[in-house]
Amino acid sequence: MIVKQLSIFLENKPGVLAKMCKTLAEHDINIRGISVSDTVDHAVVRLVVTDPRKAIHLLGEHGMLVVETDVLALDLPDKPGKLAEIAGKLARAKINIEYAYGSSDHADGFVFVRVSDAKAAMQALTPKGPKKAG
Repeated sequence: MIVKQLSIFLENKPGVLAKMCKTLAEHDINIRGISVSDTVDHAVVRLVVTDPRKAIHLLGEHGMLVVETDVLALDLPDKPGKLAEIAGKLARAKINIEYAYGSSDHADGFVFVRVSDAKAAMQALTPKGPKKAG
């Protein structure tokens, strides 16, 4: 499925990420996925949350720059080759994977994938059933 991801630009110093996460928690917004990339002065925090609209307004009110993008949320069995299978289907459809992050609990895995065209990616990944006789 396609979900909203928030990219937040934060100062790269102790306590800033904790403050952002606490602010979300205080407003009953749960973090479903997180990725943090750092540079010298700033960090880019990518989040998938339970209420992206509320989070955008809340974080903006706290002076944080927030950018919203679409990402794929893929629920995959935790088995070797499943991500390779997904990447192969996207490659055959000429869809670029820009980045991905996820986790596994040894039974199921969940991966968030930023692609060049989310709608086309969902079409490429949707199983094609047999055509009905008409």
